[in-house]
Amino acid sequence: MTGARPVSLLERRGPGYVAVPMKAIREEAACTVVAGCQWGDEGKGKVVDVLAGGVDVVARYQGGANAGHTVHVGDRRIVLHQVPSGVLRPGKRCLLGNGVVLDVNRFFAEVDGLAERGLDPGGRIGVSDRAHVVFPYHKALDAAAEEAARRKIGTTGRGIGPAYESKAGRRGVRVADLLDRAHAAEGVGRGIAWARARLRELGADPGRAGTVAGALALARRLPSVATDVGDEIARALAAGRRVLLEGAQGTALDVDHGSYPYVTSSNTTAGAAAVGVGIGPTAIDSVIGVVKAYTTRVGNGPLPTAFGPAMDERIRELGAEFGATTGRPRRCGWFDAVLAAYSARVNGLTGIAVTKLDVLDTLAELKIATGYRTGGEARSLFPACVRDLERAEPVYETLPGWRTPTTGARSMNDLPANARAYLHRIEELVGAPIAMVSVGTRRSQVIRAR
Repeated sequence: MTGARPVSLLERRGPGYVAVPMKAIREEAACTVVAGCQWGDEGKGKVVDVLAGGVDVVARYQGGANAGHTVHVGDRRIVLHQVPSGVLRPGKRCLLGNGVVLDVNRFFAEVDGLAERGLDPGGRIGVSDRAHVVFPYHKALDAAAEEAARRKIGTTGRGIGPAYESKAGRRGVRVADLLDRAHAAEGVGRGIAWARARLRELGADPGRAGTVAGALALARRLPSVATDVGDEIARALAAGRRVLLEGAQGTALDVDHGSYPYVTSSNTTAGAAAVGVGIGPTAIDSVIGVVKAYTTRVGNGPLPTAFGPAMDERIRELGAEFGATTGRPRRCGWFDAVLAAYSARVNGLTGIAVTKLDVLDTLAELKIATGYRTGGEARSLFPACVRDLERAEPVYETLPGWRTPTTGARSMNDLPANARAYLHRIEELVGAPIAMVSVGTRRSQVIRAR
């Protein structure tokens, strides 16, 4: 922001709302979005964990239990699926926005698991009362549809797609609805009836849809966490507090801007952050895009810069490239600057966080895809049609490796010259400045470039 700006909020007074003037947001009270800029698994959890040390509120804006954010605290490896990564920082308010689809049982199991490990989030977690709920029938539909599909998407089977489909079809049930048992029973009943009909069409057992009573049992603990997330965030900003908005998956998995149909069911890009937590877009000050120093993809769909088998296995082992949610091995490839530059534009990046630079420490040379050839025609833009992406042949630029450990680097000057040159070339090709570089799994192994 260039200066303070006045805001007004709506304060609840009795049954309605009235405008209440609030003090200007201070210039230093920034609202930052962290978004993935590849096919997910870029290391957003670690970046959010590091940045959360300097903010007051962390909020997830989309996705569900299909996310897998891995954070290392000391010697402990913690995988978070729905709870925001900022939960591992004491005193931070952690919120799930209306853009999230909530798997209630998994969410509370995650909260309880943190408490058992001595990381009790206490009353610091809130869930938007406008968030839609994932029910057993959504998971049954997810599995049945994938089993019946000729073209497999590679879904995690967590019910995310069917839950968003219910939301768009106006047959979803939200957290606020579950708090009203009679209203919830009607909505859940309609959802189960729809799911049973669809399961029959897919040749699956309609009994997998579950029961109304079973679905309503999910509401038991929700009153303790239900909140108006947009109101909380707006008030925090008005009070001069810092807010971090956390996305899941990556730009190339965005339902509008990704490699459709091999995408997730929500908008993963930074533009969805304001919608997904219930604030206006002018409240956002900066967008940090997270990329690995190479490229990975889990699940089905094209990966233009994919390594050959031997290199794929080598980098997978060096980078521990296995899905945090599914355990599936990730496919690995060279850094794709075509995708990263596209992501910079779509997200409006103000900075880049590069993760896993250390995984490349032993390589004699590195390649960066600076363009594609499709049918003999050169192109510099990320294609809209997945068939063009499947046929794309990367145009590579080769840079020398550094063949020196980077894990002990704590400043940009500590990095080998060739590592700095590699990062500088990424900046040039992507068109956004590097703000952070990760050279290991620990919090201390993050270099602040600016």
